[in-house]
This record gives sequence, structure tokens and C-alpha cells, in this order.
Amino acid sequence: MSHDDFPTADPAVVTCGLPYANGDLHIGHLRTYVGGDVYSRALERLGQETAFVSGSDMHGTPVAVNAEQEGVSPEAFALDWHERYAETFPKFNVEFDNYGHTHDETNTAVTQELVRDLDEAGHLYEKEIMVAYDPVDDQYLPDRYVEGTCPYCGAHARGDECDEGCQRHLEPGEVEDPESTITGNPAEYRERTHKFFAVSEFADYLSDFLDRLEGTSNARNQPREWIEQGLQDWCITRDMDWGIDLPGGNPQDLVLYVWVDAPIEYISSTKQYSERVGADAFDWEATWKEGASDDHPEGGEIVHVIGRDIIQHHTIFWPAMLEATDHAEPRAVMASGFVTLDGKGFSTSRDRAVWADEYLDEGFHPDPLRYYLATNGGFQQDVDFSWEKFAERVNTELVGTVGNFLYRSLLFAHRNFEGGPDADAPSDDVAARIDEAVDDVAAAVNDYSVRALGDAVTDLARYGNEYIQRNEPWKLVDEAPDEAEQVIYDCVALAKAIGVLFEPLGPEKSERLWEQLGEPGSVHETTVEAAREGPAGDLSEPTELFEQIEDERVEALNEKLEARVAEAEADDGDEERDDGADATDDDGTDANADEADADDTDMTDIEPLSDDRISFDDFQELDIRVGRIEDAVGIDGADELLKLTVDLGAETRTIVAGLKQLHDVDDLPDTKVIVLANMEKAELFGVESNGMVLAAGEEADLLTTYEGAGPGTKVK
Repeated sequence: MSHDDFPTADPAVVTCGLPYANGDLHIGHLRTYVGGDVYSRALERLGQETAFVSGSDMHGTPVAVNAEQEGVSPEAFALDWHERYAETFPKFNVEFDNYGHTHDETNTAVTQELVRDLDEAGHLYEKEIMVAYDPVDDQYLPDRYVEGTCPYCGAHARGDECDEGCQRHLEPGEVEDPESTITGNPAEYRERTHKFFAVSEFADYLSDFLDRLEGTSNARNQPREWIEQGLQDWCITRDMDWGIDLPGGNPQDLVLYVWVDAPIEYISSTKQYSERVGADAFDWEATWKEGASDDHPEGGEIVHVIGRDIIQHHTIFWPAMLEATDHAEPRAVMASGFVTLDGKGFSTSRDRAVWADEYLDEGFHPDPLRYYLATNGGFQQDVDFSWEKFAERVNTELVGTVGNFLYRSLLFAHRNFEGGPDADAPSDDVAARIDEAVDDVAAAVNDYSVRALGDAVTDLARYGNEYIQRNEPWKLVDEAPDEAEQVIYDCVALAKAIGVLFEPLGPEKSERLWEQLGEPGSVHETTVEAAREGPAGDLSEPTELFEQIEDERVEALNEKLEARVAEAEADDGDEERDDGADATDDDGTDANADEADADDTDMTDIEPLSDDRISFDDFQELDIRVGRIEDAVGIDGADELLKLTVDLGAETRTIVAGLKQLHDVDDLPDTKVIVLANMEKAELFGVESNGMVLAAGEEADLLTTYEGAGPGTKVK
């Protein structure tokens, strides 16, 4: 791993959190997989050697419970869902280089080998712990077989996670007032011997690792609090039959905790890919093992793309396992925000979801959804989906901006220049603008921003529309034909650049554009350098790439959704369509873990609008100003608070804000923020705070300005 700007000389592997093999996928689940696919393709466009891998998470208690309810084996149950996922992802142009699963022979062998290495290196030990036990049903209750109260915040907790409160990982025996989820019987705790991984030994390493870690700021900031609070060692075994057996002496027939073998599937899936294509094409050991290759002594560029509710596993447990066994550490973790539907959480029990297969059955192309999910907000921000918002983005940006430029340019070129316009090269201004777009794409990749990838394309198309409108080739074609030919050649060059740069977001539409341009080969085999090259193909008559979504269509889709939700609520007692595929993986891993079911957790619930109104005069009394952060430093003794120096135009103030765990402190200077300037002064940890910085949601999404309003500008 180099930490140099991409592309680097080291091989890269991009992974997505494993979907939990336990239910249907809806479009909220697709956000991380689309994001991973977009990022992987963008790396390849830069010329980076890249493998994109994932797999289905097959183990854990929900699979065992639901398989028993359906009267099939856990393996058969999970394999059925695995095969459905393997068929669904390509339908959305999410194309893994390898998609395996955690129960296959490769992952079983790699997992047991890594656990043996942990043991031989002295990082595992046995400990007597209290495990929940159902005395009526005569069985132990691992993970989601038990529920009760979180000992840390008092909220309802399920097995290994406080899912409705502090989101903390819970060890066996920690849940208070335990009950069996199988029988409803009160449970009791009994002593059992289990294996532990001494994660606490790696606290200093993990603190340094987070300093090096790239990706989204939430992936760096969130784990620091856990380290500061003191890391607890990690129980890596469970009392159940379904899972990978603990290697070595195993008199109690324990299996490994699902969160041991799930991330190891990243290694296993890369290994399977390497074995299929050959080590010369992609060397999995050079990527994952330190010292395995003289050319890559520190391993490759490992990028994990996950839902934010599994940050702890990917930034604490997993890197500690890798460090302990001489594997390469991740270079970056990209943790996405949640997805809501019309401002509310996805709900499987009320069928309030837009299912993946439903989207396709409605006749929509996958690429517009990819574009929407990738570009609607920053990757770590929450995204709200509605048919209205989806239609607006498609109609305005894909149809009105990108599609409009491509169609009008290529149609004019086809009709007026047989085979296409001819010129020596794009004009200087156009060539410079294409270079700028290529640089924007490279910057987006190195900033881990899939949104910026989309902005680079739409901005280039917007420039193209302005260029063709400004030069009016329809007038020049008779008055100055040579000049007209150069203008249209420039437009076709812009269209070619768009085809290359849009490929990560809309691979199928980009390939279709490539064919209309008559360019040789496939756009999927190009790098960004092809965007700088003038067009060379024979143009065919173009067709429009994107289809307008009419208001009537949106109304019909909303009516279908509302009717379905009403029917599900009327049934009320019916079983859920999936019993855990959305939201928090139910046993730890992704499902994709970036959407929380509103029925099961409060993580995506939107508070109802207040009925208490204020007058316009009351609002006018609020002095809300644009500010610019000049400096940000931590406050001694306060885990979450920062002392901000904020320029408010007329004066500079000190404001205390709870942003330390939620933002990269080094990135805050020069950030424009919105400040309630006439907030009462308050003293916090000995620092006087003179104002309030406004932010949205639990992740403190800072409010800012869209255009160039300077410090001191009043918000009206």
C-alpha cells in the first residue's frame, strides 16, 4: 500500500460489505454495491489494476432460525438467497470480478488458517463467560437467539448489538433481562468456555491506523471514541451448529462468530479470482499479504465500501486481525449513509420499499438508478428516495443536460457530415475543458467521492450545451462550413469524453454511446486517456440515451406503493417479505447494512414536523449568518467538542460544537457554515461559546451555502 495518488503501481482490491443471505434486496441495499462498482470502474478508468470482489454472508443465527421455520437446512436456505443475489447484481450492472460466499471451501480453509495463525501468535485465549440459556427448551442462545436490554444505554438490544440505542457491539452475556427469541422463555446465564481475540493489545496500532486511514471521515472519527473508552477483547466463538468450525481442539463443538469469517471472505474471493485468471493477471497474495511480493512489500491498495453501521467491524476488529497475521491493512474505508423512502425508513413488514426486482419490472433501466444513488448527496450522507425526486434528477440531469447535449450534437453531425466531422484536433478551449474534466475525475477518485464523478460528467455536458448554443453551428454550416465542422468536431470530441468518463456510473448507456460514435472496441476497456483523444469512428444515426419520466408515471408508481403499504398494514400480523435482508445484517454483516428498517430500529426514523408554529416576526429575531471556520481544535477533557474560530464578517467568534467524532478536524478550516449568531453565550469545559453552528441529523451534516455568500451574509 502506497498512499500515493491513484493510479499507483500496487494492485487494488475494492470490496463491498457482504449481503446477508436472508431476504430480498430493495434499492436501498443497492447503494453500497452501486457505490463500490462505480468506484472500482473509476479506478480502472484511471489505469489502476483493480479487482472488485464480494460474496454472500451465509452464517449466523437469523439464517439458522429462518431455515428451521421453512423446514430446510441452513445451507440450502442461504444458498438459495446467495444465488438470487448473484443473479440480481448484474441486472444493475454491478459486476464483481468474483462473487463467492462464506460457506464455500475456499473461505472455510482461509478462515481456519487465519484463526490458527492468530492462535499460534498468542493472540487468542480461552475464558469462562456467561452465555444465555433457555432452560425450558434446553439450548444455548447465541447472538440473535436472545434479546433484552442494553447494559450501556438501556435500550432494547438484540444479541450482539444494541440495535435500537447506542449501536454498540455487545459480547455474549452482556444483554440484561435476556429472553429467548425462539420460545419467548426467560433465559438464564450459564458459564461456558469460549475463545477470545485480544483486540485490546492492538489499541495503539489501531489509533495510528485511523490516522492513516483514507475514505470517508465517519469511518475515521467514529471508532476513535471506542478506542478512547478502552477496547474490550472479542469473543470469536458461538454455541451453535451452523458456521465454520473452530480449528484445532474443539471439545464443545463451537463455531466461529460470523464476524470472523465474513470479512475473511474478502481475501477468499480475491484468491478465487486470482486462481481463475492467473496470478500474472492479478496476484491475490501480493495484494493481501505483507512481504509476499518484492514488488509490493506492503501489499496492495485495499478499499472497503460499507454501510456506516458496520464501521466498528471494519476499523477495529478486522484491521486488528490483519495486523496480527501479517496481512496488509486497508488503505480506505468508504462508509455510506442510510437511505430512506419519502422521508421514512424502509419497512419490510409494511412492504414500504421499492424492491430491486420491482424497479426492473417497471421497465426502468438500471443506469439512471445507479446515477441517482451515486450522486444524490455525499457518500456518507443519508439519501432520501422518492419517485418524484428520482424523476426530477433523471429528467433534469440525464435527459435535459447529458442526453440533450449528446443527441443534438450527434444528430447534427450525422445529418451534416457524412461519417462524422473531420478536423485535426479539438480546439484549444475544448481540449482544455476535457483535460479539466479528466482531472476532476482523478480528484474524485482520490477524494473517494462517487458524487464528484457524476458532477464531472454533468458539468462537462453542461459546458457542451453552452458551447454548441454559443457557436450556433446550424447558422455556420452555410455561412462558414469549415468553422461549423470544427464546432461539431469539438462537440463529438466532448461526447466521446463523456462516454469514457460516464462509464463508471452508466456502463450500459456509455457502451451504447460508444457504438453510436463508431469508436473501436469497448468503452469498458478504455482509460481516461481516451477522453483526450479526438473522435475517430464513423457516426451512426443516434438515438436518445435517456427516457423522460412523466408526471403521470410518477403518480401511478406512488399509488402502487401506497396501496401496497395499506394492504400490508391491514394484514398487520403477516410475516415480513424478508426476515432480515435489509437493515442491520441481523448478525453483523451487511445486508447491505446501509438501510435500517423503520420497524426494527430508530436509525432512519424522521421526526414528525412540529405543529407548533412561530410568526414571521419571531423568525426575524433569529440572527442567522454565514460563517467561515478559520481554526478547529479539540477541547481537553471533552471527547466530542471542538473549539471553532469562526469568521462572521463583522467579527470573529469562538464557538464550541460537538463535531469532533463526526468530522475530520483537519478538513474543517475554510468550511463555510451557518451560524445562529444571537444564541445565548454558554461556557463548556471552560470555553465560552458565542453562537451555534447549525447541522442536520445525528451525523452533524453541516449546513452551508450553495453559491458564493461570504461571511456575515444574513440568512433570510
